[in-house]
Amino acid sequence: IGRDGPSHVQHPGVDLVGDVFEVLAAFPEASVDAVRSFHFFEHVDDLPRLLRDIARVVKQGGELQVVTPHFSNPYFYSDYTHKRTFGLYTFAYLAHCRLFARDVPMYGLTPAFEVVDVTLGFKSARPFYVRYAVKRAIGVGINLSRWTKEFWEENLCWLAPAYEVAYTLRRL
Repeated sequence: IGRDGPSHVQHPGVDLVGDVFEVLAAFPEASVDAVRSFHFFEHVDDLPRLLRDIARVVKQGGELQVVTPHFSNPYFYSDYTHKRTFGLYTFAYLAHCRLFARDVPMYGLTPAFEVVDVTLGFKSARPFYVRYAVKRAIGVGINLSRWTKEFWEENLCWLAPAYEVAYTLRRL
């Protein structure tokens, strides 16, 4: 769902174009099985509101998949439209999350989702094919366990930056 109108969103499968909050308001409660977002959440000013609006339309047990740039991605900072960074724990502040060792505050929010998976994505853009292969191999090792993900993010993320982070959440 784009904000810039139809001239910027002409792709197969795009049925609705508009402000995300207006579009979500048009859906009936609990009418959607799944929501998938690819490199969009980092552009939103009011993330708690977005999650509330998505929770309203997603059926109980439904899924929310979100992919964003990881905060260590050097390209993240080049895009002036990015409003916020994302890491392993970002959705732990907004949803129930038992995946990681550290407990984080909810700041008074009542979560409607549970985080069921967080995966770090490692890749490089063309024409860097060798770097791409090396980063993919690094990613396999880092994504082996919760411990390796947390260790990498705390200690190694600036040496071997991730490209993106993918979250899977389930509607409570």
